[in-house]
Amino acid sequence: MTESRPEIRNSRSPSWALRGLVLLVLLAATVLRLDGIGFGLPALNDPDEPLFMMTAFEMLHKQSLNPGWFGHPATTTFYSLALVLAGVAGTGLATGRFADLRHFADAAYLDPGIAWLPARVLMAAFGVACVWLVWRIARRLGGDRVGIVAALFLAVNAIHVEYSQIIRTDMQATLFMLLSTLCALNIVERGRTRDYVLAGVFAGLACATKWPTALVFINPLCAGFWRLRADRSEWRKLLALGIAAPLTLFLVSPFLLIDWRTVVDNLVHEARPIHPGAMSGGFFANMGWYVVHGIVGSFGMIGAALIPVGIVAALRRAPRWSAAVLPVTLVFFIVICAQALLWERWIVPLLPFAAIAAAYGLCWFTGRLPSRRPDMVLALWAITLALPMLLIERTMIAERTHDTRQMAAAWVRGHVPAGSSIVVEHAAFDILHGPWRFRFPLGSLGCVDVASLIAGHIHYSKVETARHGSPLVDIGHVDDAKLESCRADYAIFTIYGRYRDRPDLFPAELARYESLRAGRPFAAVFRPEPGKSSGPVVYVLRLRP
Repeated sequence: MTESRPEIRNSRSPSWALRGLVLLVLLAATVLRLDGIGFGLPALNDPDEPLFMMTAFEMLHKQSLNPGWFGHPATTTFYSLALVLAGVAGTGLATGRFADLRHFADAAYLDPGIAWLPARVLMAAFGVACVWLVWRIARRLGGDRVGIVAALFLAVNAIHVEYSQIIRTDMQATLFMLLSTLCALNIVERGRTRDYVLAGVFAGLACATKWPTALVFINPLCAGFWRLRADRSEWRKLLALGIAAPLTLFLVSPFLLIDWRTVVDNLVHEARPIHPGAMSGGFFANMGWYVVHGIVGSFGMIGAALIPVGIVAALRRAPRWSAAVLPVTLVFFIVICAQALLWERWIVPLLPFAAIAAAYGLCWFTGRLPSRRPDMVLALWAITLALPMLLIERTMIAERTHDTRQMAAAWVRGHVPAGSSIVVEHAAFDILHGPWRFRFPLGSLGCVDVASLIAGHIHYSKVETARHGSPLVDIGHVDDAKLESCRADYAIFTIYGRYRDRPDLFPAELARYESLRAGRPFAAVFRPEPGKSSGPVVYVLRLRP
């Protein structure tokens, strides 16, 4: 029997053949993340993308470093997006596409794709960088074989690809988590003060991007305690780690202290225990959902089964290295399972670590198989497992590019007479410039004229004020006194189905829809079909003959 034992350390430079494989995996990761990246545009299907982009627009408009919103807190993301917007505007001005900044703003509000697409490309770049860092971390943990397999698994992971195409904080926060973890490995190996400081810096940047990812601080902390057992003088370096993380956080985002009242207000709203369509069923129900939907759903049954195998094998074969990588994985998973809400995106920071564990498990398993060509056996197994993952990813991108909201838009083009008024709950820029008049629900303001909102370059701060801290901007959260402003010839409901599924939790919100509907039948209903389309159930209602 020939056993290919995963290496515990690998400090030698990779061969040219190995470098070629890594570049091939990175190229595949890039192609997958750019394919279909313009989904939905010019319509904005993801409800959170406007928050980040409008806030970045507002920062540029006011020439201020204060985002004015700290729910994630997303400071690094806002700054990154502001730089992208400045680059797009500068390029447009230099090439004569835009006469001035006002012209750029007008064009972006009419066609968000001008700004959205470059911003999504930036998120895709963060996603590819995560694949590269997984290669480096996994190689340090288990050798060349573990490194390349882990990178391959993450490159084709459907959920990781999906959130690499959405303008959110998840991918950038994951990138900083991986950088901090790489520094934690350096702490275990060398224990330089520089490694402690850099680990703290990246942990601080992770926290400045998304609050929960501050848990990555556990990795360098455990690595430091590992070294402290042999050398008591390491406590001074641990102190440097403890100083570097919060110092970085407040240097990068000083308005967390300056504008602390807004921080508290945003955190209270973000910590809401109820959200339509995202209600949890308790700790163990959440754990089952994340395992089935997040892990098995993106890694496949065998890939998911290899994850615990890899964790156990790594703990047995490389315990001191595992101390720098595994702790945050377990703690982070417990934390998201304990929450009152369920979100697929919360598992995104765990996917790189899951890919590393699955790769380690596969290398351990194939190393125990009798073979004269262990590398060939490993390659065949890795490809065999990656192909179903790739199939899942291809299915999800097909669904994402065929959204129920675009189906509803096509129905409007074919059935709604010119001049009709339409109240719509999503950013339907794909039909907003057609021969119809649109109204959009905006909390305390009622349903407002969309043309006026676009012409006035509405800022997100106004949206936040009008929504009264509600989780969604929809008919269900329009003030009762303003509900009459939502009466139009037609209505397109994209959130209604969530309330209809849980009338026990959202009776007031559902009542507003039913009051507007007044018992009328729906003119059209568009439902997502697994493998073909995605999106919410969209209801089109004819309110007037």
